[in-house]
Amino acid sequence: MVTLTGTGRLRRASALVLLGAVALFSVPACAAGSSILDKDSLVIGVKPDQPGLGMKDADGEFTGFDVDVAAYIARKLGKSARFVATPSSEREKALMEGSVDLVVATYSITPERKTKVAFGGPYYVAHQDTLVRAGESGIAGVRALKGRKLCQVTGSNSWRRVKEERKIAVELVEAASYSECISDLNAGKVDAVSTDDLILAGFATPDLKIVNAPFSDERYGVGIQAGDLDGCEAVNKAITEMYLDGTAKNLLQKWFAKSGLALTFTVPQFEGCG
Repeated sequence: MVTLTGTGRLRRASALVLLGAVALFSVPACAAGSSILDKDSLVIGVKPDQPGLGMKDADGEFTGFDVDVAAYIARKLGKSARFVATPSSEREKALMEGSVDLVVATYSITPERKTKVAFGGPYYVAHQDTLVRAGESGIAGVRALKGRKLCQVTGSNSWRRVKEERKIAVELVEAASYSECISDLNAGKVDAVSTDDLILAGFATPDLKIVNAPFSDERYGVGIQAGDLDGCEAVNKAITEMYLDGTAKNLLQKWFAKSGLALTFTVPQFEGCG
């Protein structure tokens, strides 16, 4: 039997504290059982009010490009899927609280968002563009918006890329949503609407046209809980297969071919899951 002195007892206690700290920090950020791969069914957040991307119909069903992409990913993961409406302002909160497993909702990958959640993909790289009336011949690009009336959606940063980042002297006209912007554009209250081209494509009609002069990259990612490395890599594999088997091209043409938008059918460069 070994008898410890006061100094020995202190050293032993210190060692146990150190081992406990090592064990604590060795636990992965995404605890065992919390990966999407460990679930039989996935709850996926999508938009309910963006034509062509995510719309909830009168029967409560969700349709659109993002919805189809999400359904494809779930099938490739061997999971069933249930869709829920997830507005832009609630995407990070929903993932962090676990009320959704994935978010596929025109969710641009940004450095700030990556401090809170992880991203698979991107599954598509959209670009900010401009929508004008079909008879408009004086706006061929973002610089031509100088002196024009541009719709400013409350809570959106798209107008900042025009007025603040590029210092273009536009006259801003406030609106509560892009749907309201489209109404104002048709009524002649504004001269242009500028945001992600896939969003604009959903609103394009014979009376409205996309300029097709993109000026930013918007990398649409699949939002996933931070720390789920295996789940993220599985999502990336599914997205790759979606492009290689032709599904991505078919879905993009299904939802946006009539819009006149210049679409991209090649696999996007992934952000990486690490």
